[in-house]
Amino acid sequence: MNNEMEDTRQQRREKKLKKKREHMPKHGKNLARIYMEAILKRLRGRVHKQ
Repeated sequence: MNNEMEDTRQQRREKKLKKKREHMPKHGKNLARIYMEAILKRLRGRVHKQ
């Protein structure tokens, strides 16, 4: 009986975590492009200073 209770608790936990993961905001390609531009901008700034 204890094993059955653990299984149901585990199943509820897995469902809860799955919903939580689905609810997480997903970043699109636009955000990745912004990060890339920021990194390239910093690198270009270092090259000009040297």
